[in-house]
Amino acid sequence: MSIFDKFADIRNTLAELSANGQNPLEVRFDEINSPVEGMVGGKRVLLFGTSNYLGLTFDADCIEAGVHMLRESGTGTTGSRIANGTYTGHASLESQLANFYGKRTAMVFSTGYQANLGLISALAGREDHLFIDADSHASIYDACRLSSAEVIRFRHNDADDLARRIARLKDKPGCRIIVTEGIYSMLGDTAPLREIAAVKRESGSYLIVDEAHSMGVLGARGRGQCEAAGVEADVDFVVGTFSKSLGAMGGFAVSDLEGFDLLRVAARPYMFTASLPPSIVATVSAALHRIQKDPSLGARVRANGLRLYRGLQKAGFLLGPQPNPVVAVKMPDRECAVTFWKYLLAEGVYLNLALPPATPGSLALLRSSVNAQHTDEQIDCAIAAITRVGVRLGLIKPAAPDPRVNHPEKLALPAE
Repeated sequence: MSIFDKFADIRNTLAELSANGQNPLEVRFDEINSPVEGMVGGKRVLLFGTSNYLGLTFDADCIEAGVHMLRESGTGTTGSRIANGTYTGHASLESQLANFYGKRTAMVFSTGYQANLGLISALAGREDHLFIDADSHASIYDACRLSSAEVIRFRHNDADDLARRIARLKDKPGCRIIVTEGIYSMLGDTAPLREIAAVKRESGSYLIVDEAHSMGVLGARGRGQCEAAGVEADVDFVVGTFSKSLGAMGGFAVSDLEGFDLLRVAARPYMFTASLPPSIVATVSAALHRIQKDPSLGARVRANGLRLYRGLQKAGFLLGPQPNPVVAVKMPDRECAVTFWKYLLAEGVYLNLALPPATPGSLALLRSSVNAQHTDEQIDCAIAAITRVGVRLGLIKPAAPDPRVNHPEKLALPAE
C-alpha cells in the first residue's frame, strides 16, 4: 500500500484531463507581457483568469518601489516578526492600511490565506460559535478546523437562515462570530451585508468580512462591499489580500477593537511564518497609494465586468447571479467544461476551469475575471471567442446572420 493511495480520485481526475488533451495544471506561460496578455506555447493569449483586478502588476511606480527596496534591504526577512523583528516598511504598511479603512490598527500577514487562518483560528475559542457562509473560501474552512469553536454553516447569502441558526443558541455561553465575504470568488456574487449586519447587531455577534475580491473594486474609495453597502461601522474585522487588486502577495486584517494587537502573539500563522520581504511591502504600499490617488481604477474594472457579463448574457450563456469583475459561465458537466476550456485556450483566451469539489453546488464553471486594463476591444474579442466555442459545442444558438455581412467569420477551433 502506498501513502498516496488515498489520492486515487485526484490521480484519476488528472489522468482524465491529460487524456482529453490539456491538463489546466500543466499550462505554462512562456511570458507574461502585461496585465492583459501572455504567451502560451509560443502563441499570444488574452488573460481573463488572473484576478489582477486593477492591473497593477506592471505599474511603473509599484515596480520601481519594489526594485529600490530590493537593493536597499535585500531579498527577504528570513524569519517571523516575532523572531526577527519588524521592519520599518511593515509598520508603515500597517499604518497605511488602517488609515485606508478608517480603522484603529492593522496586521499584515504573509499571504491572504494566512490572514483568515490566523485571525479566525485565534479569535474563536472553545465555547465560541463560528457562523460561516456555506460557500466560504477554503482558507475560512481551514481556519475553522484550526479553531476549537463550534462551526455552523448557514445557507449561502441567506441572512434569515443565519438569524435562525444564531437564535437556536441564545442560551449557550460564548461569542458568536459571523464570517462572510464581500465578493464570492467562484460566481462573482456579493454578500447581502446590510441584512447580515442587521443580524449581527440584533444578536450581539461579531462580524468578519473577507474583502479579498472586493478591495479596490467596490465602494467609492475602493474599500470593498462593506463600504458599498454602508455597513463599515458594523464590521469588526476586515480581512483581505495583496494578491488581487494590489498585484503582489500577502494579506491583512484591520479592526477598531481594542485588544486587536494581542493577536500578534495569539495567531500562530502570524507568529511562525517569515514576514513579507521589504520589496513586496514596498510594491504593496505603492499600489495602495495608487488606489487612493486614482479611484477611477475601480470604476473601470466594474464597467469592464459589466461589459463582459452583458455580452455573454446576450449570447445566451447561463451566468452567475450578478455582474462583477468575476464572471462565471455555468457548464452542463465536467466534460463539457474541460473541452470548452481547451478550445478557448486554442482560441487565444485564458480563463479558469473550476470544477467540483472546489465550486459551489458542485457546478462546473468557466471562471473569468476582468481588470481595469482590459480594453473594450479585448473584452469583445473574449466574448466573440467564448460565443464561437459555445455554438460549436451546442450550448447556445448561433446569432441570426447580419445581412450587412457577406462572409461570416469561420470558426477557428481545433479539430475534434
